[in-house]
Amino acid sequence: MSPLTFVFVGRSGCGKGTQSELLQKHLKEKEPSSEIFYLETGSHFREFVSGEKYSNKLSDKIYKSGGRQPDFLAVWMWANVILDGFKGTEHLFLDGICRSLPEAMTFTTAMEFYNREVCVIYLNVSREWSEARLFSRGRMDDINKTEVKKRLDWFDKDAAPAIDYFNIHSKYTLLTINGEQSIEDVHKEIIQKLGW
Repeated sequence: MSPLTFVFVGRSGCGKGTQSELLQKHLKEKEPSSEIFYLETGSHFREFVSGEKYSNKLSDKIYKSGGRQPDFLAVWMWANVILDGFKGTEHLFLDGICRSLPEAMTFTTAMEFYNREVCVIYLNVSREWSEARLFSRGRMDDINKTEVKKRLDWFDKDAAPAIDYFNIHSKYTLLTINGEQSIEDVHKEIIQKLGW
């Protein structure tokens, strides 16, 4: 099997990390010798904002206010990780990237550079579902209602155009998945739509 590339997108709390993990496991069962390169930008941002440099502190202010990190920083984050560790032979799994149209367009240049076609898995959940899920999981960045509202607002304003872009661009296959099902049923729908 040629190396595959998957991008998981959706509102906060929709289960991107969980579904990425399940698909990786499924792929390893299908092809035990396969290598997987997994990049989840949220953990990298959380590490970055804990730093002591000027840029870290500015980013931390945005993080604490529930704002969206600037595109240049998001691009630097994932580009740096890929440039540093990606060998090109692995299946590529990306979670939490392309939260704006400019970032999605920059990501396209990266995928063209690596000669990759991309399957975007859009876990579609309502704003209300996302909000309830965030409050129930109780993570530090999910407990302030004002901050959660900001994150959901910027998804509607900034990330939705990126998803529309993926839907019409020839380099991408967009699979829209009903994310408001059980974890198992979401995974089954992904596998079914992949034709596996």
